[in-house]
Amino acid sequence: MARSAIDYGRMVEQALRTVVRDVLRRLATEGLPPPHHFYITFRTSDPGVELPDYLRERYPTEMTVVLQYQYWDLEVDDEGLSVTLSFNDVPHRIRIPFHAIKVFADPGAEFGLQFTLEPEIVPLAQPERKPQPAGRKAEERREGQPEGGAEIVALDRFRKK
Repeated sequence: MARSAIDYGRMVEQALRTVVRDVLRRLATEGLPPPHHFYITFRTSDPGVELPDYLRERYPTEMTVVLQYQYWDLEVDDEGLSVTLSFNDVPHRIRIPFHAIKVFADPGAEFGLQFTLEPEIVPLAQPERKPQPAGRKAEERREGQPEGGAEIVALDRFRKK
């Protein structure tokens, strides 16, 4: 089977991370309706994760936090969430980028998402496109193209005058 140039798995995971973002934005604005509560497992070593040093030492690879009773000042933006949580009765502000999330679960709704692909944190470079000057004929554009190259057809010649 031929490999697809379209990375459907990565696209689906990105769409599901958008679901997580939208749910957390709703939580930040409307509060937590019963029976919902959220377990969020994330990679602690990912870029952008902000944790107190002692928590990063205790959880060097991943950590799970619960948003149910004791959380404050939840803020959600396009890149991730920031929230104040209590660890050993001491409040700490943490930051979790969405790309660092491995599991998002809402046991109250019997709903969960697991992200299995390693995130692409740096966007892929886009191929450089050379603009073609307007008004050149298709024959002129074909010069230097290998056989089987695409032909650009101007739709103006088909329009009624």
